[in-house]
Amino acid sequence: MRVVVIYKEDSEHGTTVDMFLNDFQRQTGRDLETMDPETQEGISLCRTYDVVEYPTIIALSDDSQLQSMWRGLPLPTISEVSYYA
Repeated sequence: MRVVVIYKEDSEHGTTVDMFLNDFQRQTGRDLETMDPETQEGISLCRTYDVVEYPTIIALSDDSQLQSMWRGLPLPTISEVSYYA
């Protein structure tokens, strides 16, 4: 499984997402992959999974099939995301 948090660090939701990422790491001992939607890889991922709102968290299977997606705020709970991480 792969969980990717797509967000813009320097935005109104950046601090909220950073706090979520820190809490997730502290509670689970695992880090989540982050991606800027304005990078080449980010643009490609957003097109592939129709991501148009930030922040978005996507959970992908090992063969890149979409398992779950959370869009915008409020963010999902840590337990919801940790199921896929």
